[in-house]
Amino acid sequence: MARSAAAIWKRHRMMYALLLPGILYFTLFKYVPMGGIAIAFKQYRLADGIWGSPWVGMANFQRFFDGVYFWQILRNTVLISVYELAFGFPAPIVLALMLNEVRVAWFKRLVQSVSYIPHFLSWVIIYGLLIAFLSPGEGLFNLILARFEVPAISFLTEPEWIRAIIVGSDVWHEIGWGAIIYMAALTGIDPSLYEASRVDGATRWSQLWHITLPGIRNVIVLMLILRLGKVLDVGFDQVFMMLNNFNREKADIIETWVYRAGLQEMQLGLATAVGLFKSVIGFALIVGANRIAKKYDGQIW
Repeated sequence: MARSAAAIWKRHRMMYALLLPGILYFTLFKYVPMGGIAIAFKQYRLADGIWGSPWVGMANFQRFFDGVYFWQILRNTVLISVYELAFGFPAPIVLALMLNEVRVAWFKRLVQSVSYIPHFLSWVIIYGLLIAFLSPGEGLFNLILARFEVPAISFLTEPEWIRAIIVGSDVWHEIGWGAIIYMAALTGIDPSLYEASRVDGATRWSQLWHITLPGIRNVIVLMLILRLGKVLDVGFDQVFMMLNNFNREKADIIETWVYRAGLQEMQLGLATAVGLFKSVIGFALIVGANRIAKKYDGQIW
């Protein structure tokens, strides 16, 4: 047994060498820092360090759950996540399916390039663009509204608009980048399936429903499972840039609250407890979604 294992190692040593940087990365930056989880159960003091700080058990979790803002920030986080999942998850799939039907090569490349460029823009730049378009004074949209004698709307400060802006800007930011994955999956579908279906008189919609979507089903399910694992990670950079005292009621999320509690108020034990709470929820969703996907594998579409 040991001899066969050594033979396998020798035969595939170059593949293992390629795996080494990834293993080192995840070990050093993902697994080793997990020792800091202990801070969630301590009254952490910088002078005493992690192991010198006194244990407080579940007190940090209790403080978070009993806090006056707990239900507000949890509701905001879940609602924004659900909206982004409902609109942001299918958007790249739809874009990839549409581009797959385009037969003009230069137009297809142009749309792809234009759609995934926003992924490389920071949220600071995007917020500057939003100000240019949505500000109540000289914003483009309000200038258009003024032409129709409609009162100016302060999109970035009114609570009624902020969730739609967060979700819409996130979809615009990620739709092109996400479509690349589905475009790659579409190239793996056997073209002979489409040829056979055309001989049988199948329409484009029939091909889409019975060939294209089943052909990328596994990729869709995988991306959905990964997305569910981050259901409580709305995106700190994005929300932090758009958050202000006027829209805080509808836009304040767990991550921005942790920033204030953990870094500004130095309640590091409380902030770590909240991070652990989010990780447990995300892990449970991933496991649950994976089991459901395996249970119904082959029964979708």
